[in-house]
Amino acid sequence: MASFNKVILVGNLTRDPEKKYLPSGVAVADLGLAVNESYKNKEGEWVEKPVFIDVVVWDRQAENCAQYLSKGSPILVEGRLQLDTWETPQGEKRSKVRVRADRVQFLSGGGQRSSSDSSAASGSDAGISPPPAAAADDDDLPF
Repeated sequence: MASFNKVILVGNLTRDPEKKYLPSGVAVADLGLAVNESYKNKEGEWVEKPVFIDVVVWDRQAENCAQYLSKGSPILVEGRLQLDTWETPQGEKRSKVRVRADRVQFLSGGGQRSSSDSSAASGSDAGISPPPAAAADDDDLPF
């Protein structure tokens, strides 16, 4: 039987990207994404309910996300579902489904998050283009 695993999401970050480096030197960033689900309730009123999704980003994309994105940033994510499984120190088995991003597209501007890396990303890596230098007002963000 054929199978297909593709996810496309548009939403806002619920927290700043959390970037780490593996011992091999590969960058990995964890993103929290909120996507609104809209529906009509029994009274016929539109209701928006957020759905929270964990996203993992690798390599240069992870570095770009950590440099240019922050809590509230709107992004488009293309990727696939992956199941992570692990065992707690108490021996309990745990699992979690999250999205492994193949491409992250920044949807609006914002300046560089940190000045520690003075070289701006070229934007040619994996479909990521740096945002314009306009800063967003955090007071207007729902997260």
